Amino acid sequence: MARRRGLSVRLKLTLSYAGFLMVAGVLLLTAVWVYLLEYVPDDWNQRMLHQNPNRQLLAYTFAPAAATVLAILLVFGLLGGWFLAGRMLAPLTRITEATRAATDGSLSHRIRLPGRKDEFRELADAFDTMLARLEAHVAEQKRFAANASHELRTPLAVSQTLLEVARADPDRDTGEIIDRLHAVNSRAIDLTEALLLLSRADRRSFPRERVDLSLLAEEAAETLLPLAEERGVTVGTHGDIAPTVGSPTLLLQLTTNLLHNAIVHNLPDRGTVRVTTSVHPETVELTVENTGARLTPEAASTLTEPFQRGAERLRTHHTGVGLGLAIVETITRAHDGTLTLTPRTGGGLRVTVELPAAAPPG
Repeated sequence: MARRRGLSVRLKLTLSYAGFLMVAGVLLLTAVWVYLLEYVPDDWNQRMLHQNPNRQLLAYTFAPAAATVLAILLVFGLLGGWFLAGRMLAPLTRITEATRAATDGSLSHRIRLPGRKDEFRELADAFDTMLARLEAHVAEQKRFAANASHELRTPLAVSQTLLEVARADPDRDTGEIIDRLHAVNSRAIDLTEALLLLSRADRRSFPRERVDLSLLAEEAAETLLPLAEERGVTVGTHGDIAPTVGSPTLLLQLTTNLLHNAIVHNLPDRGTVRVTTSVHPETVELTVENTGARLTPEAASTLTEPFQRGAERLRTHHTGVGLGLAIVETITRAHDGTLTLTPRTGGGLRVTVELPAAAPPG
């Protein structure tokens, strides 16, 4: 809905400043007038007009002078108010220009308002911070969309190729083609579900309740025990009761993803995974450590990006869709926590999730 254009803020401030100055001037002149009347006699009929001071003479001489003073105050108030309002609203003009630039799609523009801290500087700094986060989020979404398109295109292309092969060779064994189509379709479904989970966690659209991370760690370890036994990996869980507030489903997904990642990306034989929970005064921690290949800090810092599987990590039917740690980071951020990935000295990775501790019950 279009708004009708009104007076500018600068003009409003100018009129307010001039009006306040005029009111102050009128009050001052009124006070002077009342004060003078107390000491001037009212003897118009007893004395000549110009021989001695009287109230009629005072009114005759004071009124023009007062009108002149008020006219000067009005001009001074308008000019001074216009100048002062312009100086005061100059930061707002820069903020408006930055807002228009952001509306046009230029998220790289920053206000960087100089000067000491005041309301306008706080607003400008908050706007710059918002632009920086928005620019990073948009860039991340673009990169994520490109990666997701690439990952989804692969199973679709494989499915199309298998169907074309089956059409070209009717005598070919359909059982093998069906099995491969089933595997490709399952992978596409897993990827779609992971994308939906990632989007849901990023929107923070979930109910929150009291959750114990130690119980989630035991449940995830029990669920993934067959996979660990198949790959010869020993899984150990221990630690304290670690209560936090959040979504049990999402936090279980976080724990399962961390444990699954630690089992799959481990040593070929006799690997180990250790899951621990700990409690601090204001936070609780979930730590998952695993043995494995050596990682550099640079490589570890990229593992939370979508579809990153680390250096020399082969894609098998257990490696997932490349969104495990990306989902972990999103769920952690949605629960106001922090995620830390640290390469272990002897090889492998240590992942620490720190979440706000839940208040004691009652």
